[in-house]
Amino acid sequence: MPRWASPAFERMAPARPRSLALDVFRGATVALMILVNNPGSWAHLYPPLAHAPWHGCTATDLVFPFFLFAVGNALALVMPRLLAATPAGFGATVARRALLIFGLGLLLNAFPFVRWDAAGELVPRDWSRLRVLGVLQRIAIAWALAAVLVRCLRGRPRPVLGGAAALLLAYWGLCVALGTPGDPYSLEGFFGTPLDRALLGPAHLYQGEGVPFDPEGLASTLPAVAQVLLGWWAGEHLRDGGSGPRQLVRWFIAATLLLALAQVWQLAMPLNKKIWTSPYVLHTTALAMLAMGVLLPALDRPAGAPAGRWWAGGARALARFCEVFGKNPLFIFVLSGLVPRALALLRWPDAAGAPGAPAFTSPLPWLYQAWFAGIGTDPRLGSLLFALANLGGYWALARWLDRRGIYFRV
Repeated sequence: MPRWASPAFERMAPARPRSLALDVFRGATVALMILVNNPGSWAHLYPPLAHAPWHGCTATDLVFPFFLFAVGNALALVMPRLLAATPAGFGATVARRALLIFGLGLLLNAFPFVRWDAAGELVPRDWSRLRVLGVLQRIAIAWALAAVLVRCLRGRPRPVLGGAAALLLAYWGLCVALGTPGDPYSLEGFFGTPLDRALLGPAHLYQGEGVPFDPEGLASTLPAVAQVLLGWWAGEHLRDGGSGPRQLVRWFIAATLLLALAQVWQLAMPLNKKIWTSPYVLHTTALAMLAMGVLLPALDRPAGAPAGRWWAGGARALARFCEVFGKNPLFIFVLSGLVPRALALLRWPDAAGAPGAPAFTSPLPWLYQAWFAGIGTDPRLGSLLFALANLGGYWALARWLDRRGIYFRV
């Protein structure tokens, strides 16, 4: 395998077998992310494939926290090497990786650097309105801060778990103390909204809520750090042989306790992805652990152990599809964001467009309208099938890269 193509954790961590369950879990998360981000029409979505309007948690709202949980799992694999590094080496490694991921997020926000204006001319994009934060930016910040905290706590699981709890409790306290009295969890009542506007400027925030508000804002990154720490804590369990029967029982007990605590806590602080509330972190972490708990005995069982019960075959079938996404997650995610933006620059008059529809079309909308929109009587079906076709195309690319041993890393 070429050195430039080797996965980051294989290069940095002591030699150990890869966790197939982690690859599959991470790959399934990337696959679901591609699926929900590329519907044929945003107006035609099945409820589980749409985000909750504000409070609540749908299947789509599990994607990002599952990815942060997987990032924490992977951190457990590289952390022994990072703990052994000098302070300067540790700082350089963490800063380089965080800046690269943050930069990729900015690239996604800025691409394709030009836009069509009202006169039908390609003009440079308005850089004064570039969004600063985003999904990859949050991953970069949360991963870096989690790595620093784990090092400061010398990689001891109990203190790290206590640190995650302290972050979640502190965030709850800040929401209550600094938010609008009686309404601290609303769009305008959340204390992070004015903070982001003051520090980043309204023009550099996400505008999709009708007002300047960033769902990956600075304040709500605090509990996201706790989610990575919980992923690290779970990853430590995996490193220590967590697929044995006794360890799996403890794993499921821990997941059940987190889920129960989340349900109790949400009576005071609602489940909410857009402000990343503390019970939302516990709820999604528990569900991620339950999903991993199903995969572990089927995919990471010791050599010579029995294959497992009826679900083992289904897990291995899922593995064959998802593993390739899990080996190149960052590359596939970034590509799935760049391709639609690039194709949108290719456009032509839409003679068959409905009244009130845009006067121009481009490759992906044309493909949806020509091949998928008319399938069935429910327009949501065609929209879903278009998303599945997109997913199939990215899977074919990921499979091609995997068969040639090409793994992009940062």
